[in-house]
Amino acid sequence: MRNATSSISSTTDPAVAPEQGWHAAEVEVVLAAVNGSADGLTQQEAAERLAVFGPNALPGAPPRSALLRFLLQFHNLLIYVLLAAGVLSAAIGHVTDAAVIFGVVLINAVIGFVQEGRAEKALDAIQKMIEPHAAVLRDGRRTTIPADQVVPGDIVLLEAGDRVPADLRIVRGRNLRIDEAILTGESVPVDKGSAAVAVDAALGDRSSMTFSGTLVTEGQGSGVVVATGARTELGRISAMIGAVEKLATPLVRQMDQFARQITFVVLAVSVLVFAYAVLVQAYRLDDAFMIVIGLAVSAIPEGLPAVMTITLAVGLQRMARRNAIIRRLPAVETLGSVSVICSDKTGTLTRNEMTVRNVVTAHGRIDVDGAGYAPDGGFQIRGAEPVDPAADAVLEQLTLGALLCNNAELRKADDGWSVDGDPMEGALITLALKAGHDSSAARLEFPRLDELPFDARTRYMATLHAGERGGAVAYVKGAPEVVLAMCDTVATSDGVQPLDRDAFEAAVETMAANGQRVLAIARCDCDGALRDLLPEHVESGLTLLGLVGLIDPPRPEAIDAVAECRAAGIRVKMITGDHAATARAIAQQLGLADDPATVTGRQLDDAAPDEFRRQAREAAVFARTSPEHKLRLIEALQDDGSVIAMTGDGVNDAPALKRADVGVAMGCKGTEAAKQASEMVLADDNFASIAAAVREGRTVNDNLVKVIGWTLPTNGGEALTIILAIAFGLTLPVTAVQILWINMITAVALGLTLAFEPTEPNAMRRPARPGNQPLLSPLLLWRIGFVSVLMVIGTFGIYAWATARGLPVETARTMAVNVLVVMEIFYLFSVRYIRGPSITWQGVVGTPAVLIGVSIVVLAQLAFTYLPPLQAVFDTRPIAPADGVVIVAVGVALLVLVELEKRWSSRG
Repeated sequence: MRNATSSISSTTDPAVAPEQGWHAAEVEVVLAAVNGSADGLTQQEAAERLAVFGPNALPGAPPRSALLRFLLQFHNLLIYVLLAAGVLSAAIGHVTDAAVIFGVVLINAVIGFVQEGRAEKALDAIQKMIEPHAAVLRDGRRTTIPADQVVPGDIVLLEAGDRVPADLRIVRGRNLRIDEAILTGESVPVDKGSAAVAVDAALGDRSSMTFSGTLVTEGQGSGVVVATGARTELGRISAMIGAVEKLATPLVRQMDQFARQITFVVLAVSVLVFAYAVLVQAYRLDDAFMIVIGLAVSAIPEGLPAVMTITLAVGLQRMARRNAIIRRLPAVETLGSVSVICSDKTGTLTRNEMTVRNVVTAHGRIDVDGAGYAPDGGFQIRGAEPVDPAADAVLEQLTLGALLCNNAELRKADDGWSVDGDPMEGALITLALKAGHDSSAARLEFPRLDELPFDARTRYMATLHAGERGGAVAYVKGAPEVVLAMCDTVATSDGVQPLDRDAFEAAVETMAANGQRVLAIARCDCDGALRDLLPEHVESGLTLLGLVGLIDPPRPEAIDAVAECRAAGIRVKMITGDHAATARAIAQQLGLADDPATVTGRQLDDAAPDEFRRQAREAAVFARTSPEHKLRLIEALQDDGSVIAMTGDGVNDAPALKRADVGVAMGCKGTEAAKQASEMVLADDNFASIAAAVREGRTVNDNLVKVIGWTLPTNGGEALTIILAIAFGLTLPVTAVQILWINMITAVALGLTLAFEPTEPNAMRRPARPGNQPLLSPLLLWRIGFVSVLMVIGTFGIYAWATARGLPVETARTMAVNVLVVMEIFYLFSVRYIRGPSITWQGVVGTPAVLIGVSIVVLAQLAFTYLPPLQAVFDTRPIAPADGVVIVAVGVALLVLVELEKRWSSRG
């Protein structure tokens, strides 16, 4: 066995193959230098090399230390204001007040530190869920592994759409083109091949190499790994791409700016209030100063941006649990406004477990039993008379062609059969196994000599094999209309006969109308000396072996998800490359529309701009489309203000994914190019996960509105209370230190609970929120003002009632603080249902987060009111039980009034 140690010494020996000369060395020399072979490594060899070379990953940005993260919690304008206020309070002798201010600052810093750490860990965990993979040869078989497990000497298989996992010396290439803009800045993809180039060739001219991080745009190929991780060309410039994605989103930045504006406004008002209190109302300077501190702290919603970020992060984690991995945090918010979902069909709306249901040859239709990739099932003529594939020469040759003209691998695992490669090709292997072929034996008997990879433009694949008695045979499979045009004859049990093209075209229509995807398989005998297969060898004169009809049934959960989306006012459009009849049949099963209008790519090409926009708006199914059609459809749908979520899996889908408001890449079958261009990755490639993510997006939007709708009135009520007291020369119902207490307790224990609110019952039964609609809607602004006034009335009312009964000012203030907190609690229950009544059993019971938050606040208020140490700090007094009942009644009254206002507003 080759060993990792020998490969290490050879790769560092400049006499054998210096690292800067991989591109100039012949393939055989490179394979020898890395102690590899064209068949790849064994699993044991790969494990040994991984232990020596380490994971194939770039060094990450050094994490910030816990101390630095903690200190950065104080880097905030409001915190600077509070710290300055604390220092001045201590300087004028208000030591207790200063201690409370510093305590509030410290508690806020601890909370921010903990929440930021949790958010970073959540994003790290989610990032690991979408790490790239690579197809390699291990033990002579194609295997998909995480890209960080690639080691020097591995043979990596490349296809269009893949991101190259390491630096490779190309062993074999067919129409291989690579986008190397990340390294060279050259926007045009470059051709690649196995021929060595000059030693002094510049990086962009090393056509025999592919480099880590670059994208395969066309063709297929394979290469041997010569460098991984930090030793790659990308590793040399890793500092340029080492930036870590930040948590900040446009929404959060907007709210952060809003909080800063509020801060400056409040500071300006505070200065005016201070001047009024001293010059007009003759307050002592220290008393006026503490009043202003209370005003500033009460009015500034310092925790709002942080709570909103946490709300988005909670939504992100919820979506991740539903297999919707968010790559960019703003997509969490955008999903709540999605009004159109443009989805691929195969694997997203359907199961992506193709099964051959019918085979049509010159002798008629043959039905095939079985489901999925398990090679269990038989053949019958029209579902009745069994057929022995070995005794049917045409069926035997057709299934052999399906096996050989194929790049997939079928494997059995503990959880069933699965495919490495294209699901359709996996179904063809299953068909061949059902017919009695042995995959390994057939490939040994008819070794592949060359191939023409499938290309979206030609829509066929061809392979050349060594045949019997020194000859060669080419097999072709592809779209039936393409392959039929390439055929002159059709195989029969007696040989061949002229092709009745009309009969087979009618069979294609019948199969497609039943929701099947149809492929044609053909063959031709070639010169035994042929080794390089060219298009002209197969594009005419073929013998048709037959048609195969594959079914990929709709996912049951996708049917339910489509119904949910339609109820939510979200239009679902299927954009597929499949035959129009196939697409329409699947659309009917899914319930995309009562009578799904279907438009083909050709019709889109022929449509005038106005007609194109009309078709984009009205049709539910777009068949036989290209990636260019997807991009044009997205642009047309966005013209009318729709917010679009778009699914894609190929490198050619990247422009449409970028253009869409939310690009959704397939996590299982999607290329790395598609994932990089998207905002969201589906871990299970399931349309139901998109619908679930939209549902969560609406929940996040609702919760953001709730957070704002709760925070601003409570802060506004506190601030107005102080301003009115100063304006009319009244005794302050609450002191500055007591306001600090209220903000410290309620902002954390109550406001944060709204981030965890579940989806409202009607969330998916109302139209999507327009993408340009501000969170501070006129109705919300009205409610903020309305509730703020109610809180002022409640606070002054309870204070006046207490003093009228001759209670001490300290007791009256204690009651005022408690009534403020109680009103905030009851308003929390109201704001939990912004579009419906809150006085219901579910509304009263609440969620675990709300109940925990309320319990914490209640216990804290009992301690604030009755514990001697806190009484000494906050100058509070015990409250009689009867007065406590009145305080709770004020909270109930506020809840009732807000609910009445909600009902009145909904009628308006």
